[in-house]
Amino acid sequence: MTDATLAPTAGQAGTTTTWQIDPAHSNVEFAVKHMMIATVRGRFADVSGTVTTDGTPEGSHVAVRIAAGSIDTRQAQRDQHLTSPDFLDVATYPDITFVSTRITSKGDDEFTMVGDLTIRGVTRPVTLDVTSEGKGKDPWGNQRAGFSATGKIDRREFGLTYNQALETGGVLVGNDLKLTLDIELTHAG
Repeated sequence: MTDATLAPTAGQAGTTTTWQIDPAHSNVEFAVKHMMIATVRGRFADVSGTVTTDGTPEGSHVAVRIAAGSIDTRQAQRDQHLTSPDFLDVATYPDITFVSTRITSKGDDEFTMVGDLTIRGVTRPVTLDVTSEGKGKDPWGNQRAGFSATGKIDRREFGLTYNQALETGGVLVGNDLKLTLDIELTHAG
């Protein structure tokens, strides 16, 4: 999640800068199949984290925290079930975390980011395809940068195994979760 977009200011070669996720302008969303025929989408409203960088992909580190209880699928009963021990078990595991382990440039403001995703106390490697969406200064003098990312995980790998067999065959909840992130970063500079 970096390139010249997050490079330190001119004259500061070798300087490391830290950018904060702006939760008011960031979205962490997921999509999963329901009954094998429809897609249910949801989001997490409480996301925070940092990107520390020397201006190069290899010299960058991303750390993200998501409050598992902030899940929102626009259906209160479903959200309550998703926060229960059947799924996220937020009483025991209140946070979902992601920590990057490697970021590589694919050229043209595109990156591959590999990191450790932890859900329900289970950590697995995840690969995200990342695109730099640009950079600019806000009216208050802060630098802002935007990134989008996509990926896919198998929820069973994180202990999210609850399901019900359907009379017609198949299962109630799909196993593959598609992830979509739109992240805005801010740096007071």
